[in-house]
Amino acid sequence: MSQPDLLKQPFELGFTYTRSTGPVVGRFLTGLRNREIIGNRASDGRVIVPPMEYDPVTADALDEFVPVSDEGVIVSWAWVSEPREAHPMEKPFAWAMIRLKGADVPMIHCVAAPEESAVSTGARVKARWVDEPRGYITDIACFELMGDAS
Repeated sequence: MSQPDLLKQPFELGFTYTRSTGPVVGRFLTGLRNREIIGNRASDGRVIVPPMEYDPVTADALDEFVPVSDEGVIVSWAWVSEPREAHPMEKPFAWAMIRLKGADVPMIHCVAAPEESAVSTGARVKARWVDEPRGYITDIACFELMGDAS
């Protein structure tokens, strides 16, 4: 019995549409363009960064925006010893959950560190901004270690 002919078609996965950022994400990205980090307050009083459109407890729209610091503390982290092409850094770095001063919920971002042993839970970090922010999460180039944990 002969093999059936297979049908082939080149295909590239992509999203060919654009989406408006809306009032919540748009406010966050505008803040980044201005070197400010903006969160919002949930019904239980927690400050969430990045801001969410809806309250995780009540599902009501969230509209109270709160500026937070660009400094924070590492809550948890994972070391990337061999960065890949799509990673934000070309040399080894840490992905970290960072609770910024003024926020109750941590956000994830990369942390530049000379080696894995320099990173620890509780370490203080500060955002390093790109030279010309444009309103993208990548306006924060990375977070950098500030010294001893506090």
